Amino acid sequence: MSDEVKKGLEGVVVAESALSHIDGDAGKLIYRGYAIEDLAREASYEEVLYLLWHGSLPNRDELDSFSESMADERSVDEDVLSTVRRLAEADADPMAALQTTVSMLSAYDPDDSETDPEDYEANLRKGRRITAKIPTIIAAFDRFRNGDEPVEPREDLGHAENFLYMLNGEEPDEVLAETFDMALVLHADHGLNASTFSSMVTSSTLSGVHSAITSAIGTLAGPLHGGANQNVMKMLKEVDDADQDPVEWVKNALDRGDRVMGMGHRVYNVKDPRAKILGEKSEELGEAAGDTKWYEMSVAIEEYMQEEKGLAPNVDFYSASTYYQMGIPIDVYTPIFAMSRVGGWVGHVLEQYDDNRLIRPRAKYVGPENQEFVPLDER
Repeated sequence: MSDEVKKGLEGVVVAESALSHIDGDAGKLIYRGYAIEDLAREASYEEVLYLLWHGSLPNRDELDSFSESMADERSVDEDVLSTVRRLAEADADPMAALQTTVSMLSAYDPDDSETDPEDYEANLRKGRRITAKIPTIIAAFDRFRNGDEPVEPREDLGHAENFLYMLNGEEPDEVLAETFDMALVLHADHGLNASTFSSMVTSSTLSGVHSAITSAIGTLAGPLHGGANQNVMKMLKEVDDADQDPVEWVKNALDRGDRVMGMGHRVYNVKDPRAKILGEKSEELGEAAGDTKWYEMSVAIEEYMQEEKGLAPNVDFYSASTYYQMGIPIDVYTPIFAMSRVGGWVGHVLEQYDDNRLIRPRAKYVGPENQEFVPLDER
């Protein structure tokens, strides 16, 4: 067995998956064989969930039945809402609150928490419930901390539209609903990223679906993963507040040794295809509002980083300004990432259960050897 160390498991293939594929050199992303560009522009998030979990795009009847089953599961128990309220009043971090609450959902799931991992249908039902309830939790948390009562979910609205309705207390217009739905599609799955792998490690122990998703949420929270989109918007606001040329601001940041968030990707060697689509949406939203400064600022930074550092933007770079122009609070960006990526997490957990082997890598020992033990009183 080789003792070669692969830091960060870079380049190590640990599993087979039929869910998504990334071609980092060509800048392509596919879900079960479908190009992300086609799915983002033509399919709803519910269609993509069905595709990821069932292996094919639904027909009209299948989609209607699936969407109805999702909508039926949106409400959360009053005890769970009470916990969300307490976390909001304690000014908890939104991702920490989400992680805590998703773990709590396991106590109220009608399927036994000790369900056999090989019971695909039971685990799929759990995954569907978690996916349906996460938007309700996020919206309720934001409203509680602003002194408002949560808005009851509506079964007649789509997944994306219903979230914006629960968040703001009014139905979004068609443009906002379609833009947000597209963003959910773009974030739904992305190979064995850190949070997905975290969910697989947990499920490989034959722990339950809720535990696996809770692990994934904790992993996504980090600034080098899901938290990057928040930091991108904070950067753009800092540039704007300083009334400084964005390129000069970035030059100064790099001179200080600061990291420019939203640039570069472990897998893509070219521009992230999701960033292309969200960049277009960011520009459209700016034009509709009569102010494209966030988009223009982003383009200037992108061009400089590409020319000077050879780094292209990833999905976080343009999702930041897109969400900001939709009026979504900055610290809710990462929970929204979880709200979308849970679809991929559930799919990978189901795959792990289907062909399970405990994930247990090794470390190369580099510590001292042949130490002589000295009794406590002689040290």
